[in-house]
Amino acid sequence: MKNPTLFVTVLLLLSLVSNSFLQPTMATTLMCANKCNERCLKAGVMDRCLKYCGICCEQCKCVPSGTYGNKHECPCYRDKKNPKGKPKCP
Repeated sequence: MKNPTLFVTVLLLLSLVSNSFLQPTMATTLMCANKCNERCLKAGVMDRCLKYCGICCEQCKCVPSGTYGNKHECPCYRDKKNPKGKPKCP
């Protein structure tokens, strides 16, 4: 390797670029986990509630407040339907 400083600089830049793409995803995932834990607190089938809430949160970037209702706060979450036409998001 003729120029080690160039190599180190390129590695540093690649690291910074890749980190900037990963950070928002991790932040969104953490936000969704926290919001869905709150949303599914009183669910009868907790694991199913957390699964579908997580899917909806990742796609919509929001979760309504409280354990039930308030879907007007997040229209995307409210309007998601399963193949049978029933609400997908808890």
